[in-house]
Amino acid sequence: MSHSSLASGPLPTIPPLLALALRPLPLLPLQLVLGGFLERILRRNPGLLDRLGEHRRARFGIKPTDLPFAFIVEAAPARLSVVRELPSGLDACVSASFANLLALVEGRVDGDALMFSRQLGIEGDMEAVLALRNAIDDARLDLAAELASLFGPLGEPARRSFELARDRLTGAPREQG
Repeated sequence: MSHSSLASGPLPTIPPLLALALRPLPLLPLQLVLGGFLERILRRNPGLLDRLGEHRRARFGIKPTDLPFAFIVEAAPARLSVVRELPSGLDACVSASFANLLALVEGRVDGDALMFSRQLGIEGDMEAVLALRNAIDDARLDLAAELASLFGPLGEPARRSFELARDRLTGAPREQG
């Protein structure tokens, strides 16, 4: 597995005032949009969740440390929930800044390096987290391309815009290989 730790230092965080402004917003619209986005990713990468193996029934908590909400991801059945706080009883929880979480999903940073530098927190079933990490790594997701696919004929300009925003948030472009 090769990761390119592209950032020379910690990635930026969401400004606290922006996070505060997001706090009163309703979560349901975000959940509907992200749930639809997850469904689209799974349609385009049909074996992604099968790679979880024995951890297919695990419930994962994902907490962007710089945002006022978190996500619960379930593989069987595939579901994403947006919550204010993660509940107890999850199989595993992963926490990091939003930029680090995005960079992890796209294989732009080394999760081990983030964990040892305390920019990534993991609690619960480590084997389940490793299975999730391996499944995501194997899929080689490009979130800008996934988002752009929603825009039909405007997909290419949308992809370039998403890539620019992503690269500013997470560091240099992913290495090809």
